[in-house]
Amino acid sequence: MMKDECTLRALAARHGQDHIFAFWGQLNAEGRAALLAQLDQIDFPLMDRLARQWVLDQPAPEVFKDIAPVPAIPVASKNDPAAREAWDAGEDQLRKGRVGIFLVAGGQGTRLGFPGPKGCYPIGPITQKTIFQYHAEKINNLERRYGCVIPWYIMVSDTNEAATRDYFEANRYFGLSPQAVTFLKQRMVPCMDENGRFMLEDPGRLAMNPNGHGGCIPAMVENNVLDDARRRGVEMLSYFQVDNWAVKVADPFFIGYHALRNAAMSSKVHRKREPRESVGVHCLCDGVYRVVEYSELDIYPQLLETDSDGNVVYYAGNPAMHIMSTDFVQSTYDRFDEFPWHLAHKKIAFLNPAGQLIKPDKPNAYKFETFVFDALRFAEHPPVALEIHPLGEYTPTKQFDGDNSVVAARQSMANLWGGWLERAGCIVPRKTDGDVAVPIEISPSFALDEEEFHEFSHGQEWEIGDGLAIAADGSITRP
Repeated sequence: MMKDECTLRALAARHGQDHIFAFWGQLNAEGRAALLAQLDQIDFPLMDRLARQWVLDQPAPEVFKDIAPVPAIPVASKNDPAAREAWDAGEDQLRKGRVGIFLVAGGQGTRLGFPGPKGCYPIGPITQKTIFQYHAEKINNLERRYGCVIPWYIMVSDTNEAATRDYFEANRYFGLSPQAVTFLKQRMVPCMDENGRFMLEDPGRLAMNPNGHGGCIPAMVENNVLDDARRRGVEMLSYFQVDNWAVKVADPFFIGYHALRNAAMSSKVHRKREPRESVGVHCLCDGVYRVVEYSELDIYPQLLETDSDGNVVYYAGNPAMHIMSTDFVQSTYDRFDEFPWHLAHKKIAFLNPAGQLIKPDKPNAYKFETFVFDALRFAEHPPVALEIHPLGEYTPTKQFDGDNSVVAARQSMANLWGGWLERAGCIVPRKTDGDVAVPIEISPSFALDEEEFHEFSHGQEWEIGDGLAIAADGSITRP
């Protein structure tokens, strides 16, 4: 039950935050109710602790005696007997309905120049198919292939929940069962100024931010996702983030290694191209499995080392793909007060005491986040690290052009599927740098991997021309 105004005023005053009621007299009933609803969600003792530990004291970084590269399983191939065993085990888990999918999709497409949820971005260069649709078509294929229902849990935010729900409803859940698609919201936490005080972004609203992708752990428990998964017989959740169109949403290799090794949490890794590539680094810190976020690499300069051939020594980059066992999610939630928080110094607009909106020109306040990979340190069984090749698995979309962009993602589509077509006997035009020169799309409902593509396209001649998109039924669309 929501706390009343008197209780919340007293709570704010007890924690030195009563200034947030400074403009109460200017608010109408709706505005007051909205502010109280925000305050009711705040864990005031937690914010006190974060203010003391991170804002007021600014503690020194952790010190490790030894940091070692994480031992990773090489890129899986069915030609390798151990990998084949993992593949078979993963397929068995899928057939038995033991796998669910958890997607972090709380972001907006602002940096892409898009006004809606990032998952609604039309990433397909020919079809304008969205990122959400690509993920949905993969799930469709897996359900058809393994005769199962794969529950899909989608974590949204306050800013995009309604638009995301409306999008799925308007598109009839892309052929998936609506009962198997669940939307949930993560917690929000207040931003703090440099004195540990909450900030108002308008008279009736605190400046807040999502509690990071680590917030998926309390969100799963508090929104009954874990209960739903267990009721369905799901024992593990395949986790990924929405901006990566290429992700293998439930990879049998990955699932199988996780199951065979009785792991609590597993991660995919990819070889970093250069030391400052914008990904975290999987490593062993005094023997404990950790991921050091890329923004913190300068704290541990050895993580930037290269060998005599110029290869990155601590190569295991973090593409944000994990598997978490449901029991592990629960046990981590039960000790979430031990979960580490990360602090970011940012420029955050705020109201001054006179009620003027101030837009600072330099960082003036702090945001707090949790990162899901920090759960790896709580795993009792050694985590699995499986190496992948980025092409066909990892092409994040952070901006429109440049690295990790829409342009780069569309080129990766052409390169991936152009390779399939070439090996099927087609002539595919290429640029002087080797990239495929025309747009190409192949629906994941038609073929989830190259083996399936060759099976379905055997004996068929594909005319590439200026590009093509192959739909779920094998029909062709041209640019």
